[in-house]
Amino acid sequence: MLVASTLAQAASAIALHGPAFLIPVLVRRLDLSLAQAGLVSAAPVVGVMLTLVGWGLLVDRRGERLVLVTGLFLTSAACLAGTVVHGPVALALTLFLAGGAAASANAASGRVIAGWFPPHRRGLAMGIRQMAQPLGVGVAAVTMAVIADADGIGAALWVPTVAAAVAAALVVVVVLDPPRPARRAVRADNPYRRDRYLGRIHGVSMLLVVPQFVVWTYTLVWLVDDRGWSPGAAGGLVALTQAAGALGRIGVGHLSDRVGSRMRPLLWVARGAVVAMLVLAATTGLGWGLAVVVLVVASVITVADNGLAFTAVAERAGPFWSGRALGVQNTGQFLVAAVVPPLAGLAVVHAGYAAAFALAGVVATAALPLVPVRAEDRLT
Repeated sequence: MLVASTLAQAASAIALHGPAFLIPVLVRRLDLSLAQAGLVSAAPVVGVMLTLVGWGLLVDRRGERLVLVTGLFLTSAACLAGTVVHGPVALALTLFLAGGAAASANAASGRVIAGWFPPHRRGLAMGIRQMAQPLGVGVAAVTMAVIADADGIGAALWVPTVAAAVAAALVVVVVLDPPRPARRAVRADNPYRRDRYLGRIHGVSMLLVVPQFVVWTYTLVWLVDDRGWSPGAAGGLVALTQAAGALGRIGVGHLSDRVGSRMRPLLWVARGAVVAMLVLAATTGLGWGLAVVVLVVASVITVADNGLAFTAVAERAGPFWSGRALGVQNTGQFLVAAVVPPLAGLAVVHAGYAAAFALAGVVATAALPLVPVRAEDRLT
């Protein structure tokens, strides 16, 4: 079930973040500006943002298996429709629908892990599950960027179509809904009425999405347009950084189990993201070749927080609210993620890549005082 949940999340990540690697082709073949292409690539993020809480409510009421199977099959169908449409508006609509369906994996696959694994192994297990996101992005970078450059956008969208269909089939065979205790045996009241702990985690995650999505969305474009790399070579480097980011998520998840805290490692990661983005901005502005190395480091650090926050939200919300709480968690993240590509595109056009990287680092600094380390200590 860990493997099935991870594959489901990876398929969702391909559908959600793969369109970012279509930006060069959107600009070249559809004659869009960089900001317009970023807006099209953000369509699935808008879709997921609007449906996450609804999928989470369905998880809490009907279970994880039904949500995963239904959502993944709908994701595959929407991406299949995207292979035959023409024009940016129709493409954006199909990507929007694919994102809305792919949100099911964000709400349900995490609940499978939280429900089946004990607390002392949950950080590692969730880290493995969360590695699916950067791995999915890496697969999309290697495949979709190259296929779109050679054969067009429609051909590239066969990648998420097939990935979602395969993941749905595996879920049908493998996944069982995790057992839940009787309501009278655990706290089943609204966790948002108890304190601001979950709200602070949501806020931290939203702020840390900014550097993550700036790097994810514009790494390939920066390497191709600013550094003169070929799409294949740039996609290969992105894939390698995503694989490293996946291992980083596993590492910090295991670390959180060892230190008995999710928030202390989250604070360490947030500090690292700030430093990495500011150094990336400086080296890019100076035109140093070292900037590519710093980019790799930033790509690893900026994705490491997700698993920690996700695990903490599931643990604090409990078995009868975790679906909705995880939906709120991801909704906040994708709300920010939906506006990052077009706004970062405008920053790049008017001020350059170094300024866009620096702004992302400045935004991330606001997350540091919000990490509820002391509140977690009181709760434990």
